[in-house]
Amino acid sequence: MTELRLYDTRTRTVAPFAPREPGRVSIYVCGPTVYDRIHVGNARPFVVFSLFKRFLEHLGYAITLAINVTDVNDKIYVAAAKRGVASVALAREMTAHYIEDTDRLGLGRPDHEPLASEWIEAIVAEIAALVETGHAYLAGGDVYFRVRGDEAYGTLSRREPDQMDQGEGVEGAALKQDPLDFALWKAHKAGEDSEWGSPWGAGRPGWHIECSAMSEGLLGPGFDIHGGGLDLLFPHHENEAAQTRCARGEELAHVWMHNGMLELGAAKMAKSVGNIAPLHEVLDEHGRDAVVLFFCGAHYRQPIDFGAAPLAQARANVARLRELARKLVDGSSPPELAPLRERFFASLADDYNTPAALAVLWEWVREANRRSEPTGAGDLREMLSVLGLANLLDDPSAQAPSEVVALAQARELARSARDFARADELREAIAATGWAVRDGADGFELLPL
Repeated sequence: MTELRLYDTRTRTVAPFAPREPGRVSIYVCGPTVYDRIHVGNARPFVVFSLFKRFLEHLGYAITLAINVTDVNDKIYVAAAKRGVASVALAREMTAHYIEDTDRLGLGRPDHEPLASEWIEAIVAEIAALVETGHAYLAGGDVYFRVRGDEAYGTLSRREPDQMDQGEGVEGAALKQDPLDFALWKAHKAGEDSEWGSPWGAGRPGWHIECSAMSEGLLGPGFDIHGGGLDLLFPHHENEAAQTRCARGEELAHVWMHNGMLELGAAKMAKSVGNIAPLHEVLDEHGRDAVVLFFCGAHYRQPIDFGAAPLAQARANVARLRELARKLVDGSSPPELAPLRERFFASLADDYNTPAALAVLWEWVREANRRSEPTGAGDLREMLSVLGLANLLDDPSAQAPSEVVALAQARELARSARDFARADELREAIAATGWAVRDGADGFELLPL
């Protein structure tokens, strides 16, 4: 099996990866908090780790990928109150949108997608274990984690105590024994329209303990890889690691993988900043192939600039790959292309370096295009498959919805009748559905935008 090397945020080094169980890899990724529809930045971890799973499967591993949904959170109460709807109903609606929007990426679903609201019993049990061992304490119906009781606290994010703002503002400040402590359980407050029972009274869990309980319950402590956005490194992931270490006596995960942020200019894309681009709108405008290829164009650990220019370039590259696919014929790649295929997969094995792999892929494309009869469709499909783009080798017209095909056929009739005004109207109607029509000697061809 090809040696896989990964960067571990805890050690700040790239090292050979060895799963706890030979041949099997367990991955947990922090998913969205569902108080609104996700933006394209929220989609980056979903894309990164869905594609990473594909690559690991290509290496021969059996993968278990869990990406949670945070449907119990302060932000949901605030958003629901502004809308005048129940928080549970809002979370349910936005969870459905999240599934719908990420389904459109065409990368499949994770093996597990736990909802925090369905893990309350396990969450309460983990908090109780922390209270029993003295790592947590009850204060006025809240339960707080005693940060200074964990000697390893801060080793993941490498922060000093004076840098450790838990982001809880003044909430619970008068109840905490130490400002560094953070909430595990929050007593029910006026204006909150949902609550759960616990030994400490009615309330709801804190955000950090939700992920500890869900990841442990699905994968067991000491699972292989914990993933998520770099913005979650502190306090969320630091707190997850501390909770499990103190409750279970072992580390939560062996390797921590963090993806970089999407940026508009120098600012991180975030709802709080107001510079968001909803995923479903980006997909409507650019198509899933361009969005997936756009994400592959930057190393997962680095920030990535989002905007019209990089998306337009991704669309042009999609068209370039489709054009090559039209010319490729079945058969083995010429021997001189074999080293490129090997370099492609070697790049992915080196800390999942997708931009390096894409650079090799474009070398392969240039070499194939130099030949009067390009061969190697199988190799190209293999490379594109691990990037979630094997569909580019398929006839795009065969994938078009029947209603789009009907519009294209009506346009063909209009052109035959020389009713070019009607043909232009139908072309625009087709574009509005996310497809483009291209005319050729053998009739029309439909291409997703």
